[in-house]
Amino acid sequence: MAQPDNQSKRFFESLSGAGKSIAVLTSGGDAQGMNAAVRAVVRMGIYVGAKVYFIREGYQGMVDGGEENIKEASWESVSSMLQMGGTVIGSARCKEFRSHEGRLKAAHNLVQRGITNLCVIGGDGSLTGANLFREEWSGLLEELVQQGLVDEDAVQKYSALHIVGMVGSIDNDFCGTDMTIGTDSALHRIIEVVDAIMTTAQSHQRTFVLEVMGRHCGYLALVSALACGADWVLIPEMPPEDGWEEKMCQKLSATRSRGSRLNIIIVAEGAIDRHGKAITGSVVKDLVVRCLGFDTRVTILGHVQRGGTPSAFDRILASRMGVEAVIALLETTANTPACVVSLCGNQAVRLPLMECVQMTQEVQKAMDEKKFEEAVKLRGRSFENNLRTYKLLAHRKLESELPHSNFNIAVLNVGAPAAGMNAAVRSAVRVGISEGHKMFAVNDGFEGFYKGQIKEIKWADVGGWTGQGGSLLGTKRTLPAKHVEKIAEQMRAHNINALLVIGGFEALECLLQLYEARSSYEEFCIPMCMLPATISNNVPGTDLSIGADTALNSIVETCDRIKQSASGTKRRVFIIETMGGYCGYLASVGGLAAGADAAYIYEEPFDIRDLQSNVEHLTEKMKGAIQRGLVLRNENSNENYTTDFIYQLYSEEGRGVFDCRKNVLGHMQQGGAPSPFDRNFGTKISAKAMLWLTKKMNETFRQDEGRVFANTEDTCCLLGMRRRALVFQPVVQLKDETDFVHRIPKEQWWLKLRPLMKILAKYKTSYDVSDSGQLEHVVRNIRPKESDPSGAM
Repeated sequence: MAQPDNQSKRFFESLSGAGKSIAVLTSGGDAQGMNAAVRAVVRMGIYVGAKVYFIREGYQGMVDGGEENIKEASWESVSSMLQMGGTVIGSARCKEFRSHEGRLKAAHNLVQRGITNLCVIGGDGSLTGANLFREEWSGLLEELVQQGLVDEDAVQKYSALHIVGMVGSIDNDFCGTDMTIGTDSALHRIIEVVDAIMTTAQSHQRTFVLEVMGRHCGYLALVSALACGADWVLIPEMPPEDGWEEKMCQKLSATRSRGSRLNIIIVAEGAIDRHGKAITGSVVKDLVVRCLGFDTRVTILGHVQRGGTPSAFDRILASRMGVEAVIALLETTANTPACVVSLCGNQAVRLPLMECVQMTQEVQKAMDEKKFEEAVKLRGRSFENNLRTYKLLAHRKLESELPHSNFNIAVLNVGAPAAGMNAAVRSAVRVGISEGHKMFAVNDGFEGFYKGQIKEIKWADVGGWTGQGGSLLGTKRTLPAKHVEKIAEQMRAHNINALLVIGGFEALECLLQLYEARSSYEEFCIPMCMLPATISNNVPGTDLSIGADTALNSIVETCDRIKQSASGTKRRVFIIETMGGYCGYLASVGGLAAGADAAYIYEEPFDIRDLQSNVEHLTEKMKGAIQRGLVLRNENSNENYTTDFIYQLYSEEGRGVFDCRKNVLGHMQQGGAPSPFDRNFGTKISAKAMLWLTKKMNETFRQDEGRVFANTEDTCCLLGMRRRALVFQPVVQLKDETDFVHRIPKEQWWLKLRPLMKILAKYKTSYDVSDSGQLEHVVRNIRPKESDPSGAM
């Protein structure tokens, strides 16, 4: 497999954990994904040579001490916990730790075991407590010396306590990070319930009021409202204006009059009106029944949102954060402030813990002082973008309020279907109409385009599209090159002034061909934008594509079930084949999320010696306490080492130690309802693309000719996520970044995650830390201007 480079070698020599002790604890409310974080801390800690301890029951276990509460962790002790919800090491709220005496006991228990590195997974309260403990540490040690409980040598040896925090909370209420561990899984639970409720609501023409958790933060309510296309949402950061009751009832009534058979209203548990009066689900229900007479039901989701298995996103996020936390602890000095490992766009960053806590407290202060606009801004650009997009899509303007525009925009899907495409189309149509444009839907991609399958699409036509899988417009792989003349005719006939193409690698090829055709056909001299949508995530110019998250969740869910099928049987290894063409994203990132032992991909060439070494490695593990093994293979990773070949090799070489089974996952990775992430990512980048197209049409409109004329590179772009930002990139400039033979980008960010999978599977490997988070500072709007919350993974 890949050889260590010099920079990585230097890293592992300079950051040895030998002689260090790290303790990991989960505190406060539990959140899905905490176990993945604990597993990553334990395995990375052991990997670098440190001793790692579990502290059970959070701070209570630290105060009580004893072998049961503070226990050394082994590699095997975190096996099979990746897919478990909650926290297996327990969490408790501890009053005693809030007192000086409690912290003194905790300090004594840590010093006895030589623990001076703490990894705390919890919310702002847990992390604030950890920082106070760190500040008091030297004083606590002095007291312990005076009481004769420790000697002077111990004070010298353990003089500083180092703390790194990870935010585990379903509320996503911590400033400084785009996503906290557990938020995505909680959204999965909410959306599963909403999708189920929608079918019964439709049957009976009912209105459903759903109350979701989040304490004083409206993130879960807002994002789930975006993801399911709710009619109304009530959140604490932006209480409705006085008279909201009448406006809401008008909106519900208007939705019904347009033919809809149901209404969905989402209420955050901390929702209030402008005067600070609580708005609950039952208050909303009584209002709807009284004013409209609609058959209305309330569903309070409660602790369902905290439960269940973590999503693929949360497992990857927690695994990345856990490894980053150990690196941060090894790099810390006596003068380094306590930091929290955060996610910004698609990048891990470290931020001073107390700066984040202060900012989080400022949000609450702004809300208490009724400075709601400020509260929304303090939540960060992520929250602001969600709120802006929701308002844009949910509330239809009256004809008289719409800006006057004579522009026509066509939207179409190209390539294979991907979950989230429909959410992107809905968003495009509604934002386009809000901007005053006429929107046209093209069926069956460019094949439908040249055949004239083009019709105007209205606001109500896309109602309920967000939760639908596949492509409702229909999609084909046909490229436009052979049909440019007919397509130009259709564009002339429908007076198309801009084009939005949603699709995978074929969509990029289509835009390149249309760009080339500009020299022959003026019809293509219009602004064109492409949104990446493919489960393979193989489009250059973007770190993430619409549909890839849903496919990852399908893979991870199936891997969980497959592994569970072997519980109680003899030792077994599963060989699983994933899709992706020549792109190894699904196999690699799915492998990290499912806890795979190996993932074979085209981008990282392997030979028979690598296969042999993997079999030997698994054989060694299987002789110990490990019962199950998981190996993923990308469908095109190697033409000779096929899934059958690998299955037969493992079966033969593992004979007597383990047996083998194989599975080809196939098109189940492409189907199913889109995940909350894909719904929101599709919705937001589509809204952004429409605003960009509007701007470009206005900029390139020629008054004297009465038409749009755009023939520069920067009017034919792909909108993609790059690290921390959403960026419009001319497709022509992406040519050099692309391997057109294998349909993959020449450089792929996720290859840096592969060593994580290997380390967590007990392989010795190099890990490039050139990208590792350096300590940054919290600013009022943490992300750069183009940044977006959807990024991460």
